[in-house]
Amino acid sequence: MLTVNWRRSGRDCNGVTRRDFLRAGSLGTGALALPDLLQARSAMASAGVSAPDTSVVWLWLGGGPTHVETFDPKMSAPKEYRSVTGEVKTTLPGVTLGGNFSKTASMAEHMAFVRSFAHKNSGHGGGTHWLMTGYDNRNIDNGGLPSRPSLGSITARLRGANHGESGMPTYVRLGGIGSDGPAFLGTSYAPFGSNNEARRNMNLNTRLDRVDDRRSLLQQLDRFQRKADQSGLMNGLDSFEQQAFHLVLGKAPQAFDLKYEDPRTVAKYGTGLGQQMLVARRLCEAGCGFVTLSYGGWDMHGQIERNMNTRGPVVDNAVATFVEDVVQRGLDRKILLVVTGEFGRTPKINRNAGRDHWAPLSTLALAGGGLKMGQTIGESDAKASVPASSPYSPQDLMATIFGVLGFDPKTQLTNQAGRPVYLIEEGRPIPELMG
Repeated sequence: MLTVNWRRSGRDCNGVTRRDFLRAGSLGTGALALPDLLQARSAMASAGVSAPDTSVVWLWLGGGPTHVETFDPKMSAPKEYRSVTGEVKTTLPGVTLGGNFSKTASMAEHMAFVRSFAHKNSGHGGGTHWLMTGYDNRNIDNGGLPSRPSLGSITARLRGANHGESGMPTYVRLGGIGSDGPAFLGTSYAPFGSNNEARRNMNLNTRLDRVDDRRSLLQQLDRFQRKADQSGLMNGLDSFEQQAFHLVLGKAPQAFDLKYEDPRTVAKYGTGLGQQMLVARRLCEAGCGFVTLSYGGWDMHGQIERNMNTRGPVVDNAVATFVEDVVQRGLDRKILLVVTGEFGRTPKINRNAGRDHWAPLSTLALAGGGLKMGQTIGESDAKASVPASSPYSPQDLMATIFGVLGFDPKTQLTNQAGRPVYLIEEGRPIPELMG
Protein backbone atom coordinates (compact mmCIF):
# COMPACT_ATOMS: atom_id res chain seq x y z
CA MET A 1 0.00 0.00 0.00
CA LEU A 2 1.25 3.48 -0.87
CA THR A 3 0.38 6.13 1.68
CA VAL A 4 0.75 9.85 1.08
CA ASN A 5 0.56 11.80 4.34
CA TRP A 6 -0.66 15.08 2.89
CA ARG A 7 -1.26 16.95 6.13
CA ARG A 8 -1.59 20.68 6.27
CA SER A 9 -1.96 22.11 9.75
CA GLY A 10 -2.12 25.68 10.91
CA ARG A 11 -4.40 28.42 9.74
CA ASP A 12 -4.77 29.79 6.23
CA CYS A 13 -5.68 33.40 5.50
CA ASN A 14 -9.31 32.56 6.24
CA GLY A 15 -8.41 31.41 9.76
CA VAL A 16 -9.36 27.80 9.03
CA THR A 17 -7.30 24.91 10.38
CA ARG A 18 -6.65 22.45 7.55
CA ARG A 19 -5.56 18.81 7.84
CA ASP A 20 -5.74 16.36 4.98
CA PHE A 21 -4.88 12.67 4.82
CA LEU A 22 -4.87 11.17 1.35
CA ARG A 23 -4.28 7.52 0.65
CA ALA A 24 -3.47 5.77 -2.62
CA GLY A 25 -3.48 2.13 -1.64
CA SER A 26 -4.28 -1.08 -3.50
CA LEU A 27 -4.26 0.90 -6.75
CA GLY A 28 -6.20 3.73 -5.16
CA THR A 29 -9.03 2.07 -3.25
CA GLY A 30 -10.52 3.70 -0.18
CA ALA A 31 -12.92 6.48 0.58
CA LEU A 32 -10.22 9.15 0.54
CA ALA A 33 -8.25 7.69 -2.36
CA LEU A 34 -6.20 10.21 -4.27
CA PRO A 35 -7.66 9.07 -7.62
CA ASP A 36 -11.16 9.65 -6.25
CA LEU A 37 -10.17 13.15 -5.21
CA LEU A 38 -8.69 13.91 -8.61
CA GLN A 39 -11.82 12.59 -10.30
CA ALA A 40 -14.05 14.71 -8.11
CA ARG A 41 -11.97 17.79 -8.83
CA SER A 42 -12.05 17.07 -12.55
CA ALA A 43 -15.83 16.77 -12.43
CA MET A 44 -16.04 20.15 -10.69
CA ALA A 45 -13.73 21.69 -13.26
CA SER A 46 -15.95 20.42 -16.07
CA ALA A 47 -18.53 22.95 -14.99
CA GLY A 48 -16.00 25.73 -15.57
CA VAL A 49 -14.25 26.98 -18.66
CA SER A 50 -11.57 25.10 -20.56
CA ALA A 51 -8.28 26.97 -20.63
CA PRO A 52 -4.98 26.95 -22.52
CA ASP A 53 -1.86 25.56 -20.91
CA THR A 54 -0.65 28.94 -19.65
CA SER A 55 0.64 29.96 -16.24
CA VAL A 56 1.06 33.01 -14.02
CA VAL A 57 3.97 33.69 -11.68
CA TRP A 58 3.02 36.45 -9.22
CA LEU A 59 5.98 38.08 -7.45
CA TRP A 60 4.60 39.96 -4.46
CA LEU A 61 6.73 42.74 -2.96
CA GLY A 62 5.06 42.88 0.42
CA GLY A 63 4.88 46.17 2.31
CA GLY A 64 4.20 48.40 -0.69
CA PRO A 65 7.17 48.95 -3.01
CA THR A 66 7.99 52.46 -4.10
CA HIS A 67 6.94 53.05 -7.70
CA VAL A 68 9.50 55.87 -8.00
CA GLU A 69 12.66 53.93 -7.09
CA THR A 70 11.53 50.87 -9.04
CA PHE A 71 9.94 51.54 -12.43
CA ASP A 72 9.17 55.30 -12.65
CA PRO A 73 12.20 57.27 -11.38
CA LYS A 74 10.90 60.68 -12.56
CA MET A 75 14.30 62.40 -12.53
CA SER A 76 12.71 65.53 -14.06
CA ALA A 77 10.78 66.14 -10.81
CA PRO A 78 12.03 68.34 -7.94
CA LYS A 79 14.73 66.73 -5.79
CA GLU A 80 12.37 65.74 -2.96
CA TYR A 81 10.21 63.77 -5.42
CA ARG A 82 12.66 62.11 -7.81
CA SER A 83 14.28 58.71 -7.29
CA VAL A 84 16.85 58.80 -4.50
CA THR A 85 18.71 55.91 -6.16
CA GLY A 86 18.95 57.66 -9.51
CA GLU A 87 18.07 55.92 -12.76
CA VAL A 88 19.47 53.47 -15.30
CA LYS A 89 18.83 53.42 -19.03
CA THR A 90 16.92 50.49 -20.47
CA THR A 91 17.05 48.89 -23.91
CA LEU A 92 13.92 50.92 -24.75
CA PRO A 93 14.63 54.42 -26.15
CA GLY A 94 14.00 57.12 -23.56
CA VAL A 95 12.86 54.68 -20.84
CA THR A 96 14.68 54.45 -17.51
CA LEU A 97 14.21 52.45 -14.31
CA GLY A 98 15.32 53.06 -10.72
CA GLY A 99 19.07 52.91 -10.11
CA ASN A 100 19.00 49.42 -8.55
CA PHE A 101 17.53 47.74 -11.61
CA SER A 102 20.29 47.61 -14.22
CA LYS A 103 19.79 43.91 -15.02
CA THR A 104 16.05 44.34 -15.40
CA ALA A 105 16.73 47.36 -17.63
CA SER A 106 18.71 45.09 -19.96
CA MET A 107 15.59 42.90 -20.40
CA ALA A 108 13.16 45.79 -20.88
CA GLU A 109 12.19 44.79 -24.43
CA HIS A 110 10.65 41.68 -22.90
CA MET A 111 8.74 43.57 -20.22
CA ALA A 112 5.97 46.13 -19.80
CA PHE A 113 5.94 48.77 -17.04
CA VAL A 114 2.54 50.18 -16.14
CA ARG A 115 2.93 53.74 -14.84
CA SER A 116 -0.75 54.59 -14.33
CA PHE A 117 -1.78 51.69 -12.10
CA ALA A 118 -3.82 52.83 -9.10
CA HIS A 119 -6.53 52.09 -6.54
CA LYS A 120 -7.91 53.76 -3.38
CA ASN A 121 -6.92 51.67 -0.37
CA SER A 122 -3.63 52.54 1.33
CA GLY A 123 -3.95 49.92 4.07
CA HIS A 124 -1.63 46.93 3.90
CA GLY A 125 -4.41 44.36 4.27
CA GLY A 126 -6.96 46.27 2.23
CA GLY A 127 -4.57 47.04 -0.60
CA THR A 128 -3.43 43.42 -0.67
CA HIS A 129 -7.02 42.16 -0.83
CA TRP A 130 -7.77 44.51 -3.73
CA LEU A 131 -4.76 43.32 -5.73
CA MET A 132 -5.16 39.62 -4.96
CA THR A 133 -8.92 39.46 -5.59
CA GLY A 134 -9.86 42.48 -7.69
CA TYR A 135 -12.09 43.87 -4.92
CA ASP A 136 -11.74 46.38 -2.10
CA ASN A 137 -12.36 45.24 1.47
CA ARG A 138 -12.20 47.95 4.11
CA ASN A 139 -12.65 45.47 6.96
CA ILE A 140 -9.42 43.57 6.35
CA ASP A 141 -7.24 46.03 8.26
CA ASN A 142 -9.64 45.81 11.21
CA GLY A 143 -9.42 42.04 11.55
CA GLY A 144 -11.97 41.12 8.88
CA LEU A 145 -11.76 38.07 6.61
CA PRO A 146 -11.30 38.03 2.84
CA SER A 147 -14.62 38.38 1.05
CA ARG A 148 -13.47 37.29 -2.41
CA PRO A 149 -11.33 34.43 -3.72
CA SER A 150 -7.81 35.13 -4.91
CA LEU A 151 -6.80 34.84 -8.54
CA GLY A 152 -4.85 31.69 -7.73
CA SER A 153 -7.87 30.02 -6.13
CA ILE A 154 -10.06 31.07 -9.05
CA THR A 155 -7.54 29.41 -11.37
CA ALA A 156 -7.72 26.20 -9.32
CA ARG A 157 -11.53 26.31 -9.39
CA LEU A 158 -11.82 26.84 -13.14
CA ARG A 159 -9.04 24.45 -14.16
CA GLY A 160 -9.38 21.88 -11.41
CA ALA A 161 -7.14 21.73 -8.37
CA ASN A 162 -4.63 19.43 -10.11
CA HIS A 163 -3.19 19.27 -13.61
CA GLY A 164 -5.06 16.69 -15.65
CA GLU A 165 -1.96 14.69 -16.66
CA SER A 166 0.84 15.27 -14.17
CA GLY A 167 -1.28 15.68 -11.04
CA MET A 168 0.68 18.86 -10.28
CA PRO A 169 -1.31 21.23 -8.03
CA THR A 170 -2.81 24.04 -10.10
CA TYR A 171 -2.13 26.70 -7.47
CA VAL A 172 1.15 26.68 -5.52
CA ARG A 173 2.19 29.13 -2.82
CA LEU A 174 5.96 29.58 -2.53
CA GLY A 175 5.45 32.50 -0.16
CA GLY A 176 2.35 33.45 1.78
CA ILE A 177 0.43 36.61 0.86
CA GLY A 178 -2.58 38.06 2.63
CA SER A 179 -5.94 37.31 0.97
CA ASP A 180 -4.34 34.65 -1.24
CA GLY A 181 -6.93 32.00 -0.27
CA PRO A 182 -10.21 30.68 -1.67
CA ALA A 183 -12.75 32.61 0.46
CA PHE A 184 -16.21 31.29 -0.47
CA LEU A 185 -14.82 28.79 -2.99
CA GLY A 186 -13.79 26.51 -0.11
CA THR A 187 -10.53 24.97 1.03
CA SER A 188 -10.33 22.58 -1.93
CA TYR A 189 -9.03 25.54 -3.91
CA ALA A 190 -6.57 26.89 -1.36
CA PRO A 191 -2.93 27.11 -2.44
CA PHE A 192 -0.65 24.10 -2.11
CA GLY A 193 1.97 25.25 0.41
CA SER A 194 5.31 24.08 -0.93
CA ASN A 195 7.26 24.95 2.20
CA ASN A 196 5.11 23.03 4.65
CA GLU A 197 4.19 19.44 5.41
CA ALA A 198 2.12 19.11 2.26
CA ARG A 199 5.22 19.56 0.10
CA ARG A 200 7.33 17.18 2.13
CA ASN A 201 4.68 14.51 1.95
CA MET A 202 4.60 14.51 -1.85
CA ASN A 203 7.40 12.02 -1.24
CA LEU A 204 6.44 8.53 -0.14
CA ASN A 205 6.46 8.02 3.62
CA THR A 206 6.53 4.69 5.41
CA ARG A 207 6.77 3.89 9.13
CA LEU A 208 10.27 2.79 10.03
CA ASP A 209 8.96 -0.16 12.05
CA ARG A 210 7.54 -1.56 8.80
CA VAL A 211 10.32 -0.69 6.35
CA ASP A 212 13.85 -0.41 7.66
CA ASP A 213 15.50 0.16 4.31
CA ARG A 214 14.05 3.24 2.59
CA ARG A 215 16.38 2.78 -0.38
CA SER A 216 15.07 -0.76 -0.85
CA LEU A 217 11.51 0.56 -0.85
CA LEU A 218 12.31 3.10 -3.55
CA GLN A 219 14.02 0.44 -5.61
CA GLN A 220 10.92 -1.77 -5.32
CA LEU A 221 8.71 1.09 -6.41
CA ASP A 222 10.96 1.80 -9.35
CA ARG A 223 10.81 -1.87 -10.41
CA PHE A 224 7.03 -1.83 -10.02
CA GLN A 225 6.74 1.24 -12.22
CA ARG A 226 8.94 -0.28 -14.94
CA LYS A 227 7.09 -3.60 -14.83
CA ALA A 228 3.76 -1.82 -14.95
CA ASP A 229 4.84 0.07 -18.04
CA GLN A 230 6.13 -3.09 -19.72
CA SER A 231 3.00 -5.10 -18.97
CA GLY A 232 0.61 -2.34 -20.03
CA LEU A 233 -0.90 -2.21 -16.57
CA MET A 234 -0.69 1.57 -16.43
CA ASN A 235 -2.55 1.82 -19.73
CA GLY A 236 -5.36 -0.25 -18.29
CA LEU A 237 -5.82 1.88 -15.20
CA ASP A 238 -8.48 4.53 -14.95
CA SER A 239 -7.02 7.91 -15.93
CA PHE A 240 -7.39 9.21 -12.38
CA GLU A 241 -5.51 6.21 -11.01
CA GLN A 242 -2.72 7.11 -13.42
CA GLN A 243 -2.73 10.71 -12.19
CA ALA A 244 -2.31 9.52 -8.63
CA PHE A 245 0.66 7.34 -9.57
CA HIS A 246 2.21 10.14 -11.62
CA LEU A 247 1.82 12.57 -8.73
CA VAL A 248 3.43 10.25 -6.20
CA LEU A 249 5.85 8.23 -8.34
CA GLY A 250 6.27 10.47 -11.36
CA LYS A 251 8.09 13.71 -12.00
CA ALA A 252 5.69 16.21 -10.44
CA PRO A 253 7.58 16.28 -7.09
CA GLN A 254 10.85 16.73 -8.97
CA ALA A 255 9.72 20.16 -10.13
CA PHE A 256 10.25 21.40 -6.55
CA ASP A 257 13.75 19.96 -6.33
CA LEU A 258 16.59 21.95 -7.90
CA LYS A 259 18.94 18.97 -7.95
CA TYR A 260 17.19 18.06 -11.21
CA GLU A 261 18.09 21.44 -12.73
CA ASP A 262 21.26 22.32 -14.66
CA PRO A 263 23.75 23.52 -12.00
CA ARG A 264 24.75 26.42 -14.26
CA THR A 265 21.16 27.64 -14.30
CA VAL A 266 20.89 27.29 -10.53
CA ALA A 267 24.06 29.33 -10.08
CA LYS A 268 22.75 32.06 -12.38
CA TYR A 269 19.55 32.47 -10.39
CA GLY A 270 21.47 32.61 -7.13
CA THR A 271 20.02 31.94 -3.70
CA GLY A 272 16.91 33.04 -1.82
CA LEU A 273 14.37 34.77 -4.06
CA GLY A 274 16.32 33.73 -7.16
CA GLN A 275 15.94 30.04 -6.29
CA GLN A 276 12.24 30.53 -5.67
CA MET A 277 11.85 32.09 -9.10
CA LEU A 278 13.62 29.12 -10.65
CA VAL A 279 11.32 26.71 -8.82
CA ALA A 280 8.36 28.75 -10.09
CA ARG A 281 9.53 28.31 -13.68
CA ARG A 282 9.93 24.57 -13.17
CA LEU A 283 6.46 24.30 -11.62
CA CYS A 284 4.90 26.04 -14.61
CA GLU A 285 6.69 23.69 -16.98
CA ALA A 286 5.23 20.77 -14.99
CA GLY A 287 1.66 22.04 -15.36
CA CYS A 288 1.13 24.46 -12.45
CA GLY A 289 -1.23 27.26 -13.42
CA PHE A 290 -0.58 29.88 -10.74
CA VAL A 291 2.47 30.38 -8.50
CA THR A 292 2.83 33.07 -5.84
CA LEU A 293 6.12 34.25 -4.37
CA SER A 294 6.59 36.82 -1.63
CA TYR A 295 9.61 39.01 -0.95
CA GLY A 296 8.78 41.50 1.77
CA GLY A 297 10.46 44.44 3.45
CA TRP A 298 9.15 47.25 1.22
CA ASP A 299 7.35 49.30 3.90
CA MET A 300 10.10 51.91 3.74
CA HIS A 301 8.89 54.79 5.92
CA GLY A 302 12.51 55.73 6.58
CA GLN A 303 15.94 55.49 4.96
CA ILE A 304 14.56 54.45 1.62
CA GLU A 305 17.87 54.82 -0.21
CA ARG A 306 19.67 52.44 2.15
CA ASN A 307 16.80 49.95 2.08
CA MET A 308 16.50 50.06 -1.70
CA ASN A 309 20.20 49.40 -2.03
CA THR A 310 19.66 46.23 0.00
CA ARG A 311 16.45 44.84 -1.48
CA GLY A 312 16.47 46.29 -4.98
CA PRO A 313 19.43 44.29 -6.35
CA VAL A 314 17.89 41.02 -5.07
CA VAL A 315 14.70 41.62 -7.03
CA ASP A 316 16.67 42.96 -10.00
CA ASN A 317 18.70 39.77 -10.37
CA ALA A 318 15.76 37.43 -9.76
CA VAL A 319 13.43 39.16 -12.22
CA ALA A 320 16.00 39.68 -14.96
CA THR A 321 17.27 36.10 -14.74
CA PHE A 322 13.74 34.71 -14.80
CA VAL A 323 12.71 36.80 -17.81
CA GLU A 324 15.85 35.91 -19.75
CA ASP A 325 15.49 32.22 -18.91
CA VAL A 326 11.82 32.10 -19.92
CA VAL A 327 12.54 33.89 -23.21
CA GLN A 328 15.47 31.62 -24.06
CA ARG A 329 13.33 28.55 -23.42
CA GLY A 330 10.52 29.86 -25.62
CA LEU A 331 8.15 30.00 -22.65
CA ASP A 332 7.38 33.71 -22.82
CA ARG A 333 4.06 33.02 -24.55
CA LYS A 334 3.11 30.49 -21.89
CA ILE A 335 4.24 32.11 -18.63
CA LEU A 336 3.17 35.57 -17.44
CA LEU A 337 5.23 37.24 -14.71
CA VAL A 338 3.47 39.86 -12.57
CA VAL A 339 5.54 42.07 -10.23
CA THR A 340 3.62 44.27 -7.81
CA GLY A 341 2.73 44.96 -4.18
CA GLU A 342 -0.26 46.37 -2.32
CA PHE A 343 0.38 50.03 -3.28
CA GLY A 344 3.10 52.55 -4.08
CA ARG A 345 4.76 55.12 -1.82
CA THR A 346 4.18 58.82 -1.29
CA PRO A 347 5.79 60.86 -4.07
CA LYS A 348 7.51 63.27 -1.66
CA ILE A 349 10.31 62.05 0.59
CA ASN A 350 9.30 62.42 4.27
CA ARG A 351 11.36 63.79 7.17
CA ASN A 352 12.75 60.29 7.86
CA ALA A 353 14.18 60.04 4.34
CA GLY A 354 11.47 57.51 3.46
CA ARG A 355 8.11 57.31 1.74
CA ASP A 356 4.72 56.44 3.22
CA HIS A 357 1.70 54.44 1.96
CA TRP A 358 0.26 55.65 -1.34
CA ALA A 359 -2.47 53.80 -3.26
CA PRO A 360 -3.16 56.58 -5.85
CA LEU A 361 -0.16 55.35 -7.86
CA SER A 362 1.19 51.83 -7.56
CA THR A 363 3.99 49.63 -8.84
CA LEU A 364 3.28 47.16 -11.65
CA ALA A 365 5.50 45.37 -14.16
CA LEU A 366 4.75 42.36 -16.36
CA ALA A 367 6.63 40.02 -18.66
CA GLY A 368 5.57 37.31 -21.10
CA GLY A 369 2.18 35.65 -21.22
CA GLY A 370 1.96 36.20 -24.97
CA LEU A 371 1.22 39.89 -24.30
CA LYS A 372 2.79 42.84 -26.08
CA MET A 373 6.03 43.66 -24.32
CA GLY A 374 8.76 46.27 -24.74
CA GLN A 375 6.81 49.32 -23.60
CA THR A 376 5.71 51.59 -20.80
CA ILE A 377 1.95 51.90 -20.38
CA GLY A 378 0.33 55.08 -19.14
CA GLU A 379 2.19 57.87 -17.42
CA SER A 380 2.30 59.60 -14.07
CA ASP A 381 2.05 63.31 -13.45
CA ALA A 382 5.07 65.59 -13.02
CA LYS A 383 5.67 64.50 -9.42
CA ALA A 384 4.76 60.79 -9.80
CA SER A 385 1.77 61.26 -7.51
CA VAL A 386 -1.24 60.23 -9.65
CA PRO A 387 -1.84 58.94 -13.17
CA ALA A 388 -1.63 61.62 -15.84
CA SER A 389 -3.28 59.25 -18.32
CA SER A 390 -6.25 56.92 -17.92
CA PRO A 391 -5.66 54.86 -14.77
CA TYR A 392 -5.67 51.06 -14.72
CA SER A 393 -7.19 49.26 -11.75
CA PRO A 394 -6.72 45.89 -10.04
CA GLN A 395 -9.76 44.61 -11.94
CA ASP A 396 -8.11 45.65 -15.22
CA LEU A 397 -5.07 43.63 -14.19
CA MET A 398 -7.38 40.76 -13.24
CA ALA A 399 -9.11 40.89 -16.64
CA THR A 400 -5.71 40.87 -18.36
CA ILE A 401 -4.66 37.79 -16.39
CA PHE A 402 -7.99 36.13 -17.21
CA GLY A 403 -7.16 36.62 -20.88
CA VAL A 404 -3.77 34.95 -20.49
CA LEU A 405 -5.32 32.01 -18.63
CA GLY A 406 -8.17 31.71 -21.11
CA PHE A 407 -11.01 32.52 -18.70
CA ASP A 408 -14.19 34.29 -19.75
CA PRO A 409 -14.25 37.69 -17.97
CA LYS A 410 -18.01 37.25 -17.50
CA THR A 411 -17.52 34.06 -15.48
CA GLN A 412 -19.78 33.73 -12.46
CA LEU A 413 -19.29 31.57 -9.36
CA THR A 414 -21.57 30.96 -6.39
CA ASN A 415 -20.77 32.91 -3.22
CA GLN A 416 -21.34 31.96 0.43
CA ALA A 417 -24.96 33.15 0.23
CA GLY A 418 -25.66 30.77 -2.64
CA ARG A 419 -25.89 33.57 -5.17
CA PRO A 420 -23.97 33.77 -8.47
CA VAL A 421 -21.48 36.63 -8.60
CA TYR A 422 -19.34 37.96 -11.41
CA LEU A 423 -15.63 37.61 -10.78
CA ILE A 424 -15.00 40.77 -12.78
CA GLU A 425 -17.62 43.50 -12.81
CA GLU A 426 -15.87 46.57 -14.20
CA GLY A 427 -12.37 45.59 -15.31
CA ARG A 428 -11.21 45.36 -18.91
CA PRO A 429 -7.94 43.92 -20.24
CA ILE A 430 -5.23 46.58 -20.49
CA PRO A 431 -5.51 47.39 -24.23
CA GLU A 432 -1.83 48.24 -24.83
CA LEU A 433 -0.89 44.73 -23.76
CA MET A 434 -3.27 43.12 -26.22
CA GLY A 435 -1.23 44.29 -29.23
